[in-house]
Amino acid sequence: MSLALTNVSLLLGRELEHVDKGYIEIEDGKIRSTAAGSYKGSGKKMDAKGFIVIPGFINAHTHIADSIGKDIGAGQRLDARVHPVFGVKKKILQKSLPEHLKAFIRNSAISMMKKGIVAFADFREDELEGIRLLKDAIKDLPIKCVTMGRINHYSNPTDVSGLPAEKEEQAKDVVEMADGLGISGANENTDAALAQYRQLAGKKLIAIHAAESKETVEFSKLNTGRSEVVRIIEHLRPNFVVHMTNATEDEMSLVAKSGTGIVICPRANGVLGAGIPKVGQMLKQDCMIAIGTDNVMLNSPDILRELDYIWKASRATEGEMLRARDLLKMVTINAAQILRLNNGCIEAGRAADLVFIDKKHVDLYPMHDPYAAIVHRLSQSSLRAVMINGRFVD
Repeated sequence: MSLALTNVSLLLGRELEHVDKGYIEIEDGKIRSTAAGSYKGSGKKMDAKGFIVIPGFINAHTHIADSIGKDIGAGQRLDARVHPVFGVKKKILQKSLPEHLKAFIRNSAISMMKKGIVAFADFREDELEGIRLLKDAIKDLPIKCVTMGRINHYSNPTDVSGLPAEKEEQAKDVVEMADGLGISGANENTDAALAQYRQLAGKKLIAIHAAESKETVEFSKLNTGRSEVVRIIEHLRPNFVVHMTNATEDEMSLVAKSGTGIVICPRANGVLGAGIPKVGQMLKQDCMIAIGTDNVMLNSPDILRELDYIWKASRATEGEMLRARDLLKMVTINAAQILRLNNGCIEAGRAADLVFIDKKHVDLYPMHDPYAAIVHRLSQSSLRAVMINGRFVD
């Protein structure tokens, strides 16, 4: 038996077209049909008048185990806080008990669902143990997770050697257990290692941090004579890169032409003093962009805050107001495409991962522009329900 949400406003299809009154028919966890107008089918009906239903949000980049270290080292810059070899983050994770890490991972996953996030992608450190830790922590939660595993290996980028045989075998095990590889950065890897990672990943996802700060950009040029982005596209050929905050227009163009997605993390960049992603320039270069909240040590896993922040910060730094609809695509259909998820938009065949928004909420009413309202006025209190795979989340 199907369930039809009727008399509902919605953002329909891959272009998120606003429909003032329509329906969504759901069966076996997926959207069976949807359209403007009245529902004529025989399924069970649920009157959703007063709500605008949109695709559930996708948080395209997190480091969720770092939830245990919230705001430690606040005020310090990138390397001091999160460098994989000597940052304070590594020390915290090494000293934390697995059961404590799991508890905070679970808390952050629940927090995300309450804020309308139905799926997230996590860069999971600590090899197989790190992947098991994450999966065990959220195993009974409906939220979807794309796990990007990593081995504990870092090298001087000026070397010519690839991965040691032992590390290559560990990487194979990580690829088998995870949904893909999430590499720290080009500055911690040789060209040969990057190429090996590409081969090891096979048909699975592969991603890497790139051009996050001026310091990482300068380090690459000084030590290798080339930028991180050029080395990454030439040797790793990832499915997506994270940050690109300090990338040049030529590098943005290179990434776009290679078919590589970009996941920006605006608030994390802000708290670290790394800058503001040049989203307007990226869009002009036809980049496919998604948004992540990044490290929970630095930043709350809240996509709503992310949308509000980048919409206004981009206007202040680039001089142009981004289209609110484009930003909503970044946390829905774009993220689903980059992460190979079957959600992100309201159309037949997609998972019924939906967010129900109270149009009459005091913060939103009257809703003259639904895209702008969602991007900079929506809050957890005006978000009335979340559905994942056709079931309401408690």
